[in-house]
Amino acid sequence: MGRSAGRKKNGGKWIIRIELIVLLAFVCAAVSRELRSRSTEPGQPGGKTAAGQTSESGEAIEVSAAGNYIKWVEFHATCEALAAAYDLDVSSCQEEVHVNWIELLAYVGAKHGGKFDRNSVREIESAAKKLRAGETTMEKLTKDMEYYEYYLEAYSAVLSGMVGEFSLMEEGKWHKYYGLKAFSPIAKGFDYSHYDDFGSSRSYGYSRPHLGHDMMGQIGSPIIAVESGVVEALGWNQYGGWRIGIRSFDGRRYYYYAHLRQNYPYAEGLKEGDIVTAGDVIGYMGHTGYSVKENVNNIETVHLHWGLQLIFDESQKEGNNEIWIDCYELTKFLYRNRSEAAKVGDTREWRRVQEMQDPEVEKRCKKDTPMIQ
Repeated sequence: MGRSAGRKKNGGKWIIRIELIVLLAFVCAAVSRELRSRSTEPGQPGGKTAAGQTSESGEAIEVSAAGNYIKWVEFHATCEALAAAYDLDVSSCQEEVHVNWIELLAYVGAKHGGKFDRNSVREIESAAKKLRAGETTMEKLTKDMEYYEYYLEAYSAVLSGMVGEFSLMEEGKWHKYYGLKAFSPIAKGFDYSHYDDFGSSRSYGYSRPHLGHDMMGQIGSPIIAVESGVVEALGWNQYGGWRIGIRSFDGRRYYYYAHLRQNYPYAEGLKEGDIVTAGDVIGYMGHTGYSVKENVNNIETVHLHWGLQLIFDESQKEGNNEIWIDCYELTKFLYRNRSEAAKVGDTREWRRVQEMQDPEVEKRCKKDTPMIQ
């Protein structure tokens, strides 16, 4: 009788233990699902996009559904791929078949889930050769690529303002060109160092990833407008110090330049609402920021932080759904086009040496000019 009661008692203990183990397993599974949902919110690198998918490597490959605009972009085109596609675009600009550098990049992006490697240049050149020879068209080349349209729209948002027609003042006359009309963010002749620091941690104010690209240099180095656009933000920010925000004319790109020089951060007379031309001097390198108080040098290293935000819908401009891209390879590519600046007398001011006319600036100026009755 005693042994029977003991067995029942021990059996009851085992049942309780099994129930506890099962309960613990359910709790762990629930916690795991919650953590995964937090780590894969739209706007988090490597996560699923809203109503979208990711490839096995975590690359964003589709964005659709709610809102009908892109929610996430990862831009991994290498400097070499950008240069190869660009050179083919320029060299064919007067031919019957003018290949488009963004379409070539989107073709490779769609083919490999956004990845670019040492074979990408060869694939770009091979596709361009077939297109120029009339052997195929981009429509035929990409007809079976489910995500080509996504990559085309995403890469167009990054690059569409950087290549086109422009005019340069040479020997007192305007000469028209077709090619790269975007510039490196730092003026020609001013040294800098940099590395791919996108996504590295930042802790001032709150823990967050670094969503820009740092270029280390000397105080006062002239900062250049990468693309033509409208000055949308100007002034102090406790994180970026003295900073400038410039919006592209198509509204898709927001260029952010931060940590500008103490006491003299901006080009003389620059103000919000101004239209700037790519290659203009807009400010000067410094190390301001990390302070609620204005005009404070709390950044240890003198550098320019520049970032490129993509905006497919105005709701993405500020908040948790911002899209910032890695600009390291793009910065290397833009090195081939640096705007030369000259000092203005005994002042601290610098001005670009070669004037440029951008048709997009002229269009915007005409649009903003009131009609005279």
